[in-house]
Amino acid sequence: MTNNQIDNESHVQKSIYTALRIGFVALLFIMSYLILKPFVGLVLWAIIIAVALFPLHKKFSKLLGNREKLSAILIVLIGISLMVIPAVLFTASTVESVQNITEQMDAGTLSVPSPDEAVAEWPIIGKPIYETWKVASKSLSDVIVMFEPQIKEMAPKLLSTATGIVLTVLLFIISLIISGALMINAKSSEKTAISVFKTLAGTEGEKFAMLAGATIRSVVQGVLGTAVIQAVFISISLFLIDFPGAEIVSIIVLFVAIIQLPVLLVMIPVIIYVFTYAGTTAAVIFTIWAVLWSAADNVIKPMLMGRGIDIPMLVILLGAIGGMMMGGIIGLFVGAVFLAFSYETFMAIIKAE
Repeated sequence: MTNNQIDNESHVQKSIYTALRIGFVALLFIMSYLILKPFVGLVLWAIIIAVALFPLHKKFSKLLGNREKLSAILIVLIGISLMVIPAVLFTASTVESVQNITEQMDAGTLSVPSPDEAVAEWPIIGKPIYETWKVASKSLSDVIVMFEPQIKEMAPKLLSTATGIVLTVLLFIISLIISGALMINAKSSEKTAISVFKTLAGTEGEKFAMLAGATIRSVVQGVLGTAVIQAVFISISLFLIDFPGAEIVSIIVLFVAIIQLPVLLVMIPVIIYVFTYAGTTAAVIFTIWAVLWSAADNVIKPMLMGRGIDIPMLVILLGAIGGMMMGGIIGLFVGAVFLAFSYETFMAIIKAE
């Protein structure tokens, strides 16, 4: 056997061994991903929460005499309270609203106020809304019969949505607990993140790790934080004015604010309806409050947004919608953050070139 044949055979053996090793490592990664797939969104959201809350955690721990564990535990407990209390109130309010409507329908006392003739003059949708509203004001049962197929079709979906909201709250609580553990082990978590980025991006790894943290804080504080603040204050006014379906409108406001669309798109029809049943003074006060908080993102967002991170609205919009389609309500938040980071990473690579 010649030297060339021996070298070729050795080269083939090395190639086979390399291929087997790569295949084995790939198999490990694939199997690990399939096993952990149900928890990926949960862990990503926990990391996002931990990174966003870490500056607060540092300040809080200093106030507590550098007790990092106590600080993380208190932040997690406060976060859980902020999630559980509104969820319980939302559920109780929804059940009470359904019971009241059912009782009024059984007693025959459920009524809808007559529509203003100006409603018929609204572009495109005005006339059908006016006609349906007019029929409902005369006989609500006729409208129910009219839309009976749609109501039957929507009922299971509404039940599924309610179940999904409860599950989402539970997932948020688990994510908060995981984020608390990450904050307690912040130093080791930071070293691990930097090591991962250095492995993937080489010498620029630490820079990309810093970029990831800045992007997460920017989106969570600037976009998600602003959306939550707007939704909270608008929902307060909806409950105070006894708006029917206030819970659903509040969720829609939160979603619209997250995807960076004007909240007034939701609130204008709400304001119009409020004038049909509330007193003039109450309706005017509600209108001013709703308009102010609908436009409040122009003031709040620059205050909360991180410096140097300017993410286009379209990136947040696509990330939020795509994330929600993939992973429900948690995906709504994770998608916005993940796509924003991908965009910032891509721009950083371009600038580096």
